[in-house]
Amino acid sequence: MRSVEIGTLRVSAQGLGCMGMSEHYGSRDWDGGIATIRRAIELGVTFFDTADVYGMGHNEVLVGRAIRDCRDEVQVATKCGIDRLRPAGAPRVRGEASYVRRACDASLLRLDVEAIDLYYLHRPPDDVEIEEAVGALAELVAAGKVRHVGLSEVDAEQLRRAHAVHPIAAVQSEYSLWTRDAETVVSTMAELGAGLVPFAPLGRGFLAGTLAPAELPAGDARRRMPRFQPEAQRGNRAIVDAVAHIAAAVGAAPAQVALAWVHAQAERLGVPVVPIPGTKHVRWLEQNVAALDVALSSADLELLDGLADLVVGGRY
Repeated sequence: MRSVEIGTLRVSAQGLGCMGMSEHYGSRDWDGGIATIRRAIELGVTFFDTADVYGMGHNEVLVGRAIRDCRDEVQVATKCGIDRLRPAGAPRVRGEASYVRRACDASLLRLDVEAIDLYYLHRPPDDVEIEEAVGALAELVAAGKVRHVGLSEVDAEQLRRAHAVHPIAAVQSEYSLWTRDAETVVSTMAELGAGLVPFAPLGRGFLAGTLAPAELPAGDARRRMPRFQPEAQRGNRAIVDAVAHIAAAVGAAPAQVALAWVHAQAERLGVPVVPIPGTKHVRWLEQNVAALDVALSSADLELLDGLADLVVGGRY
């Protein structure tokens, strides 16, 4: 697999989002998650994404166990800031320096690593200015606990303010055929030398064409999302059908076409783009990695570009 630089961090051209191994998308799958991460490494994937809040620490422990024997061959990204244990009325997203330092130490312990390759603020903080939170991250870099700093779901102004405190290697945002919000920030990212790390590049599974939202388990987070409600599903089916039509023409799976479109945006946007499709199944991992070999024509890309205009329902 080819590699890509985001900021000054070199990673595999496609990563693996590990959240679903611990929560939100059905039951936890410890053994399946470990097997999927190890198979990903065999396939050349080196970039693994987690967060302290995924499964309340469960996911970081899982990722740490999976990479234990090959730590020097991989890059681990994790996040801090979302506080599920806050008292009533307290800020949901935290960024005060003392909190960031404690969160980092806890993540290092769960991951069982000496340093985090890429450490994100999970969202812009509610309790302090972003400069304080990024200042704490800069201190962690100076201490050798963090190697590169990232932000998640920020706007252009927040990115500029953060970058003025410490260089930002990557911005992680939801980005796919049906979610294009991050494009409002990419010119600033290009100017500042940051890469884009799209999460949910398959539309939380919907763009793969294999998801039956009505059959999702009771605890699946997608049941609460507007785009997965019955009326929206019917409207959004046209997007899935369009992707499937191109997939049939190029001899690929719909999920591979959706990922190939994301990869193709790097040239248009002028920033490195490293998607992190999530799965806990080896079968889908292998399919996703093979998307790097799918070539789309300019006509295919043009058709796919217009699908965002057809989306029914908001993200959250």
